[in-house]
Amino acid sequence: MLKIGLTGGIASGKSTVLSYFKDKHIPFIDADVVAREVVEPGTPGLEAIRDLFGESVIHHDGTLNREALGQIVFYDEEKRQQLNTCIHGFIRQRIDTLTAHYESQLVPVLIYDIPLLIEGKWYEHLDTVWLVYVSPKVQVQRLMERNGYSKQDALVRIDSQMPIDDKKSYADVIIDNNGSIQDLKTQLEQLWYTVLKPLYIDI
Repeated sequence: MLKIGLTGGIASGKSTVLSYFKDKHIPFIDADVVAREVVEPGTPGLEAIRDLFGESVIHHDGTLNREALGQIVFYDEEKRQQLNTCIHGFIRQRIDTLTAHYESQLVPVLIYDIPLLIEGKWYEHLDTVWLVYVSPKVQVQRLMERNGYSKQDALVRIDSQMPIDDKKSYADVIIDNNGSIQDLKTQLEQLWYTVLKPLYIDI
C-alpha cells in the first residue's frame, strides 16, 4: 500500500486537491476529522484538554469550544505546542487503527491529509510527501478572500504554521497551485495517470 502524505498550508488548496483524488475513489485519512473525533464529549482527549486549559474551553453542553480554544492557542506559541502535545497520542492511535483497517482491505493507495505532516514528523511513517504549494503572498490573499479576514488576522493564522517554503525540502512531489484551477487539474491528471492509476491495474 502506497502511503501518501498530503500537506500544504492554510488556503493553499489542499482540500481541492484531496477532492480530486476522492473523486477517483482513493481512500484517505483526514487528520482534522480524526482530531475532532478524539475530542468529542466523553473522550479522554476532551478531558485532557479540559485539564490543560480549564472549563472556559468547554461549552455548557459538554462539547469543545473551538473558538475559545483558538483564541488561546493562535496567539501563544507555547500553549499551541501544549495543545498539540496533549492530543497527539490520541490522534496517532486513531490513525494507526484506520491504517490497519485499510491495509486489511488491501487498498493500493492511501492518502493522509495531515496539516502538521512535517511538524509532527508524520512523514517519517509514510512513503512519500506531496506538497500543495502557493507563495506566501498568494496564501495571504486567498485566506483574506475566503474567510473575510483582515491582512493581520490572515498573517496571524499563517504564522501559526510552519512556513510553506520550509516544507519544500521535505516534499517528493510539489503541486503548484499559484495558477488557475485548470493549471492545478492538469498537474493532478498527470499524477493520476503516471503514478496512481497504474497501481490499480493488477487489482
